[in-house]
Amino acid sequence: MTGGRTKPGPGNVRFDLIALVVVDDDPPDRSEESLLGPEHRALLSLCRAETQSVAELAADADLPVGVVRVLLGDLLEAGFVKVSRPVPPAQLPDERILREVIDGLRAL
Repeated sequence: MTGGRTKPGPGNVRFDLIALVVVDDDPPDRSEESLLGPEHRALLSLCRAETQSVAELAADADLPVGVVRVLLGDLLEAGFVKVSRPVPPAQLPDERILREVIDGLRAL
């Protein structure tokens, strides 16, 4: 499936388990999709049904997460999918600030 590769793509992109995968709005020609392996096509069909995380794709495709990461690297490099990475915890709003906003809204 991966041709012995253990890392996704030449850029060594790292897919977090919660990274969301969607089919690209402007994918390559459908004829190029027929050149993909069955596992690549299975991941594409799962992504077409709905946006899914890397972990969900691995579970739904019944493939190890490491294999899914390598296959997604292929699909990303070929332009079939887009991946949105999760927000780093350091960039999330502080819980104290959110509580203050909620309390302020309740006071209205």
